Amino acid sequence: MAGNFNSDSDGPIAAINVTPLVDVMLVLLVIFMVTAPMLQQGVEVDLPKATTAPLKGSAEQIVVSLDKAGTVFLGAGNKVELPELAEKIKAVFANRPENERKVYIKGDSALGYGRIMEVMAALHAGGITQIGLVSASPDGKGA
Repeated sequence: MAGNFNSDSDGPIAAINVTPLVDVMLVLLVIFMVTAPMLQQGVEVDLPKATTAPLKGSAEQIVVSLDKAGTVFLGAGNKVELPELAEKIKAVFANRPENERKVYIKGDSALGYGRIMEVMAALHAGGITQIGLVSASPDGKGA
């Protein structure tokens, strides 16, 4: 007899056809092999240039700036030593509500990542949990 019938019985053979399963598994394998290299982390990027929206806020924004040498400035031209930064930030935000305690960091692109992290740690010690990083637009205009 031809077809899916067993010669001993009149019913169909109760066997699973694995061909579609193997086809699907091979397609998934190829997809994962192609996408896995794209998921690697640690690609070199130029962080100071990004397309971002303008800073918004109801209160005056506090900006901590760092120049090429790593000197810390609070606001416009107020030089601050790093150990004093936490106390100065506490004083600035003493009368503000908890939800408006935001600080933005403007760091020079030649500055090392470690120095930015030291400033962020000092801000965190001063009670700041919302920290933003300011960047220039890709065409180099504005901040």
